[in-house]
Amino acid sequence: MSYIGPKVHIDLERLANNYRLLKNEVGDIPIMATVKANGYGHGAVQVAQTLEKEGIQHFAVFTIEEGIELRDAGITADILVYSRLNPHTLSDAETHNLLLNVSSFDDLQALKAHQGDNKLRVHLKVDTGMTRLGIPLEQAEEFLQQAHQIDTIEIEGLYSHFATADEGDLSYANDQLNKFNDVLAIAEKLGMNPTFIHCSNSGAMLNLPESRFNMIRVGMLLYGAFPSDEVPQDLPIKPVMTFTAPVVEVRDVKAGTHISYGGVYTTKEDTRIAVVQAGFADGVPRPWYVDGFVKFKDQNFKITGRICMDQLMIDVGSADIQYGDEVLIFGSNEHGTIDVNEIANTINSTSYVLLTAIGIRPKRIY
Repeated sequence: MSYIGPKVHIDLERLANNYRLLKNEVGDIPIMATVKANGYGHGAVQVAQTLEKEGIQHFAVFTIEEGIELRDAGITADILVYSRLNPHTLSDAETHNLLLNVSSFDDLQALKAHQGDNKLRVHLKVDTGMTRLGIPLEQAEEFLQQAHQIDTIEIEGLYSHFATADEGDLSYANDQLNKFNDVLAIAEKLGMNPTFIHCSNSGAMLNLPESRFNMIRVGMLLYGAFPSDEVPQDLPIKPVMTFTAPVVEVRDVKAGTHISYGGVYTTKEDTRIAVVQAGFADGVPRPWYVDGFVKFKDQNFKITGRICMDQLMIDVGSADIQYGDEVLIFGSNEHGTIDVNEIANTINSTSYVLLTAIGIRPKRIY
């Protein structure tokens, strides 16, 4: 059966090249590739397999299940699970050799109570200002001391997470970095020597080189998008994902015709409207209808009316567009580029939101 529907084209060679560019930038510092949320919508297994061939030795996911999926696909590199430690999945973590995030005294108690055949490998997380997971700063010394005394775990990492490292004003990020350095001093005083010290994400890698320590966690940059417009854009990374969808109907309409839900768009003249088979359930952001457009060959065509769950409409005028023609929603092809960051900025969102919102219906082509 011939497929007619939205497609997500994933350029794995671009992914590999983006990694090479980042590796060249940071030198010998290991990169932990973040492949949570299905590899930011790109396909976690395919992304991890590509990067492991490039020599990467560290991945991060959010859930135990995501880590097991990678193991089942043959990934042998280290995999850190970012989510809150779940006492009921410690045996799964041990079985699949997954590294665990440890961020509370309750986590420590669960680790003490676990009876396994091997030491559990962990990274200790300290909250320096994100106010999410991580031991509060004022409890850090006691937390580290207790963790250091548990002989059934292997403390392989100590880390934190920036809240504003991708912004122009780095005062808060610098404050977080100073607090993290204070925690490192405490760890040294206690005689702790974790293999990896890390707090640098994509934004910090570019904006705060002094935060790189001996590991960098990278997500968005690998996929060819910058985390914001307020970080240096010198690296020639390229978007890995290209989102296209087919035209499934073209019809003539009169001036004054209402288009889509709510009738918020009305044609100003006689024209032709094309229906594109992709909607917000597929990952086209609904607010994009206000200023949005798609590209066919070398022309941009305005989105007319609200984006529907499964379809959107565009005004094609007299252009030679027919059933089955594919339009570019974002990414790049031989006719040009629609930057996902520009869409995100226009609708007051982020590229993180847009890429991870790609639904299960678009056919992924590698």
